[in-house]
Amino acid sequence: MAVKGVHFEVYKGEVFGLLGPNGAGKTTTMEMIEGLRRPDGGTARVAGYDTQKDLKKVKQVIGVQLQSTSLFDLLKVHEIVRMYASFYPDSVPIEPLLDDMILREKMNDRVKNLSGGQKQRLAIALALVNDPQVIFLDEPTTGLDPQARRTLWDIILGLKKRGKTVVLSTHYMEEAHILCDRICLMDSGEVIALDTPRNLVSSLQSDSAIEFRLPEGIKLSETDQAALLEQLKLLQKVKQVDWRQGVFVLYTDYLQATLIDLIQRGEAEQWQIVDLQTRTATLEDVFIHMTGRSLREA
Repeated sequence: MAVKGVHFEVYKGEVFGLLGPNGAGKTTTMEMIEGLRRPDGGTARVAGYDTQKDLKKVKQVIGVQLQSTSLFDLLKVHEIVRMYASFYPDSVPIEPLLDDMILREKMNDRVKNLSGGQKQRLAIALALVNDPQVIFLDEPTTGLDPQARRTLWDIILGLKKRGKTVVLSTHYMEEAHILCDRICLMDSGEVIALDTPRNLVSSLQSDSAIEFRLPEGIKLSETDQAALLEQLKLLQKVKQVDWRQGVFVLYTDYLQATLIDLIQRGEAEQWQIVDLQTRTATLEDVFIHMTGRSLREA
């Protein structure tokens, strides 16, 4: 994926997220910063070092967990960690590192016998053996079950508490919201927004969302759909109305007033409302508002 005009700064000690759908350019951006991919133009600096002119120094201060990591299946956990540690002039003690990654009990197990979550924690351990200042994690929880994912979240937040700078890519909005101090929202190789999760959601100027659809079998013409959207915009306290894949979404700061007006107006106009639900506005809504499609669709 080509990227163009990508520009951002990452502050020391923060968890910085690159959030976007698959193919948005997150991995390409990270690989150029890590020195794994040479950019056609532009510059990147890590801890004050130019990633093209001072690549050896950059490698000494970063740790990298790739999106796809090939490990030596027949080695034992402690063996592969010691091997990676030998690549650096200085490394952290192995046993405490395995403790931090919840792998001490697995240190004598062969890599091939680890679960998916344990392999991901091992990949992060390998990224930390040189005690890096900046850690790059490329979609570290993809494919993991919810429990394994939350275990990794705790580990990442623990890295932040220790003063590490973490650059994290993900396409999970909940993950980005929980972990990241600031988020760089990417789409089609470009930065479309950059701010804290709270400020990004606040940019919608709405705290809550109301979703509903019409019964199966009811198809509106473009004229009828446009007319219905205009009527929904007139409901009390509605700030924005979206329609996507058959679902109407109303954004509001006054959930109760909007909901009551929707139900009353629906009865008066004989709208057949089904699957009605309310929720708080999310980063997904921000992405939809800016691109017209969801993170899952893109």
